[in-house]
Amino acid sequence: MKILVIAMSGIGDTLIATPLLHELRANFRDAQIDVLTMWAGAKDLLEGNPHVNRVWQKNMINEGVLKTLPFLWKLRGERYDVSINAHTQGRLAYRAVAAIIRAQRRVGHAYENNGVLDRLWFMHAMVPEDYAVHSIENNNRLLPLIGAKQVLPSHDMELFLTPAEEQFAREFIAANHLASRRVLGVHVGSGGTKNLALKRWPLERYIELFKRLDAARPEIAVLLFGGPEERAAHARIRVEVPGASIFVPETRNLRQAAALMKHCHAFLSVDTALMHVAAVVKVPNQIVIEAMTLNATNVPYGNAFKLVPNPAVNGRNLDYYRYNGKPIQGTDAELIAAMSSVKVETVEQAVTLSLSPQRGEGRGEG
Repeated sequence: MKILVIAMSGIGDTLIATPLLHELRANFRDAQIDVLTMWAGAKDLLEGNPHVNRVWQKNMINEGVLKTLPFLWKLRGERYDVSINAHTQGRLAYRAVAAIIRAQRRVGHAYENNGVLDRLWFMHAMVPEDYAVHSIENNNRLLPLIGAKQVLPSHDMELFLTPAEEQFAREFIAANHLASRRVLGVHVGSGGTKNLALKRWPLERYIELFKRLDAARPEIAVLLFGGPEERAAHARIRVEVPGASIFVPETRNLRQAAALMKHCHAFLSVDTALMHVAAVVKVPNQIVIEAMTLNATNVPYGNAFKLVPNPAVNGRNLDYYRYNGKPIQGTDAELIAAMSSVKVETVEQAVTLSLSPQRGEGRGEG
């Protein structure tokens, strides 16, 4: 049996699909289980996963139709028995990809933008998506559509780090004399597709937060996580917060970042792929600034977290963003104002409490 799991919508969504991969392996021990991802970072997170035979990766957004169609035609030649579109792939294009690959049985979720193409060509069977439960549970509801069932007693996101990656993190901590300090990991960025960059907490607010922490809690060391998209922001922080204990690790990939996160006492972000990485390695004292895109389907799974509420959102997250292929609803000015409504004082209080000496003495072991 050949199974293809299509998990293209985001790096975090691919990580969220790992419990589904484990369930598939538990149900079909001799099957070939492959994964199709969009992002190189998603492929990185699946390296070493014992439940996966092969990972395909193609950035179809950047490469365009002319380079994408031959690639999809190659996957069609693999003659998969089953393809599964993991949650959250609400864009019509993700279901069209499944149709082009043309597995004998194609399953996924029914989104609010499903139409006649889904019923007649794209999908053979669908279950309604449910915003009241996590995407992990949404994925598990697909199992009966392919003659499978939930076998595992629990469902955890999985990331398999190598000894070399663990050693990289230990060497960074030792070289920067961080072993005896309180370490706060921070991701100031977010996704860059559509208008998802507008859900970031303003960089000026992070800078003010770091200045306050440096003055009040100089024993705290801040590790800034992110990729090339965050380089300019990191450089600005280093210039505007001189003398603070701010470190920017030169990580080659998300796996090295994950290994470093295991040495953090707390982690601060909005809902991003790195939020999910922090959750999978069990960073203690995880802090999430509420953005418009946060809802029950994508909160940190299996890891306790402190939510910094967004007064502008005020429980109306689904009014702003749903899995229908559309961007966050609202003008740029409205969305920037919404994220600016989260005050520095509120975030500082959450961070200070999380990093107080009596809390979080042990680092996450993942």
